[in-house]
Amino acid sequence: MSGGHERFISEEDEELRRIRENKLGKLMKQQVERREMSASPAHVTDASFDDVMRKNSLALIDFWAEWCGPCRMIAPVIEELAREYSGKVFVGKLNVDENPSTAERFQVYSIPTMIIMKNGKETDRIVGCVPKEHIVKALKKYLG
Repeated sequence: MSGGHERFISEEDEELRRIRENKLGKLMKQQVERREMSASPAHVTDASFDDVMRKNSLALIDFWAEWCGPCRMIAPVIEELAREYSGKVFVGKLNVDENPSTAERFQVYSIPTMIIMKNGKETDRIVGCVPKEHIVKALKKYLG
């Protein structure tokens, strides 16, 4: 009789293990999804720009201003890119009115301007309100 009881207990242990693994998997997936949903463009300033470039091998920086209509139009695309490329590409926004030194340093005369930086060097520049696919195509060239 005890042999059947031990088999029942081991089957129950196996079922509990499967339930635990399933639950853990779901929790980990939710955590990743939550992290991706919360990923948003970082606020970049004249003071933080060089440090941001040192810490991130690939970055997309959106040079923008509050009063700029096309900048506001492309803002949701920048938000999407920050979520979709979280962990792969640093996505930041630099307000040119509040941070004129960096805008001048990169000769940003029209906004929105998105600059792709690889290892601290400008590798690509997109000027104007462009479709998301245009930015994605440019980013993919540098994603190895």
